[in-house]
Amino acid sequence: MRVTVSGYYGFGNTGDEAIALAISRALKARGAEPLLLSNTPEETARTYGCESAPRMQPLGLLAALARSGVVLSGGGGLLQDRTSARNLTYYLGVIRAARLLRKRVVVFNQSIGPLSPEGGRRVAAALRGVPVIVRDRGSLETLRALGLEGELGGDPALLLSPTPGLTPDPRRVILAPRGDVTDATEGLRSVAAALRSQGRHVTALSFMPDHDDGAARSLGADEVLGTRDPQVALDAIASSGFVIGVRLHAVILAAAAGVPFAGVAYDPKVQGFCDDAGAPAHPTAFGAQAVTAQALARTAPDWDAVAEMKARAERSFTRALGR
Repeated sequence: MRVTVSGYYGFGNTGDEAIALAISRALKARGAEPLLLSNTPEETARTYGCESAPRMQPLGLLAALARSGVVLSGGGGLLQDRTSARNLTYYLGVIRAARLLRKRVVVFNQSIGPLSPEGGRRVAAALRGVPVIVRDRGSLETLRALGLEGELGGDPALLLSPTPGLTPDPRRVILAPRGDVTDATEGLRSVAAALRSQGRHVTALSFMPDHDDGAARSLGADEVLGTRDPQVALDAIASSGFVIGVRLHAVILAAAAGVPFAGVAYDPKVQGFCDDAGAPAHPTAFGAQAVTAQALARTAPDWDAVAEMKARAERSFTRALGR
């Protein structure tokens, strides 16, 4: 069975590529054939060893949907209109097109929102009758406010594994900024200085090099690592002792690798993940002293909660495929 996956793939965002990697691996393991809609379909096909189609070419997109038995919308934070109403129009359009073609459509391990009142009405109308699996409890509440029901899954990237043989270094701390969240960058700069004064080795990890490199270089870290490869990012995190992430998938990959973490909640999806994992989360204008103390103490999340999140992510594939 071919499964088309609609997401923010092929844009050089390591977090979204981690989702693509996890979904494609999990679908193959279940005997399904993934087809990823991508901004760079040839590169995506090479990278993940599966079919890919252009996400913005209507004929190619419709042909991909027509050849599939199941269409997954997600994962990621696709159904929101904070960044642009055009994004919401696109992802809802893919859902509507797949439904018109009578495909099984599942909203898959997404965060829902933030949504304007108009965006909420559009999502409620488009998702009526569609199975919805979300990756955090806050999204369940958002659905209920729209008169919709969903079930709790987990971010697919939680299912990724570091390269075998890596050893965590408790004195290494990863900081993962986001280029457009400048008040958080200022706080991370203070944290980096405080940690280095305590003998910690600080790595600034850029998850979207074109977007985050400037912020990463400004932190005064011992080293800067920029990558679009989710396995490289995961292995760097697995070799560290603590992660402080503005980027959502910095903390998700930390959870996947079993490394303690704290989030900086520039968006509700970061707060939602940390809440569900029992991990600390801070506002963007955070106090450096508290975050530094957590990094030095390697404050742990609720690892039982993380294990349950991973189990839900695993089960969500069976539910999505209708098996």
